[in-house]
Amino acid sequence: MSSVPLRRLAPPRTRRRRSSATPPLRGILPLAVALALWQIFGSDQSVFYPRPSSWWHALATLNDSGVLWSAIRSTLVTLLLAMAVATAIGASLGYLIGRSRLADRSLSPTLEVMRAMPPAAIVPAFLILLGFGRGMSITVVTLASVWPILLNTRTGARSLNVVLLESARSLHLSPLARARKVVLPALLPSIFLGVRVAAPIALVVTLLVEFLVQFYGVGALIASAQRDYLSAKVYGLAVVAGVFGLVLNSLVALLENFALRHHAPNR
Repeated sequence: MSSVPLRRLAPPRTRRRRSSATPPLRGILPLAVALALWQIFGSDQSVFYPRPSSWWHALATLNDSGVLWSAIRSTLVTLLLAMAVATAIGASLGYLIGRSRLADRSLSPTLEVMRAMPPAAIVPAFLILLGFGRGMSITVVTLASVWPILLNTRTGARSLNVVLLESARSLHLSPLARARKVVLPALLPSIFLGVRVAAPIALVVTLLVEFLVQFYGVGALIASAQRDYLSAKVYGLAVVAGVFGLVLNSLVALLENFALRHHAPNR
């Protein structure tokens, strides 16, 4: 009986899965089909369901009046400033809490309660404390979006490689150099995971705050159009908000791919 030589199986190649900057086109195919059917069978005279072509005309009217782009700029300023503040605060506090067992055990119940607090419930309180303005909007959006970053960074800080930290100490690196060369690179995957979760939350809360307090922006335009039963304008501005989400997700994915380009692949 002849023996069949066994072939050594090579280990499968693995590489770190990069975040795609844009979703695959097939993902928007059902939406495109639905909009095409809506355009064919809809009616411009419908109060609640105008055809998609009328959305473009409504947005063109806002653009011609100079309102649309100024509202977009206002929303983007609030959103980007809040995300920058939330990332800085969440990453810093997450690391400090994750590296201290006492702080972790003491603050975990408080963090869970504050994380579960709905943003719409805290808008009136911050409106009284901070007044009507961009500072209040940024504070509310930051408070709503900081938790995914903080909690993911805390988890990453718990699992930091002890050998790396001890090596940094043995090399007599200063605290700043240790944070820049050892801690931050090790925490970047956890931070970016939190940012990807926090970005859509920040967008929704930004529009919500503008909608509730009528602070100038896309959310305030949606609220004004909704009160006047201008459905085409409401749908058009909702599409603008959806584009916001797509661009924001793509920007975060590009930053993540650039920042983690030297990281070892996941096994």
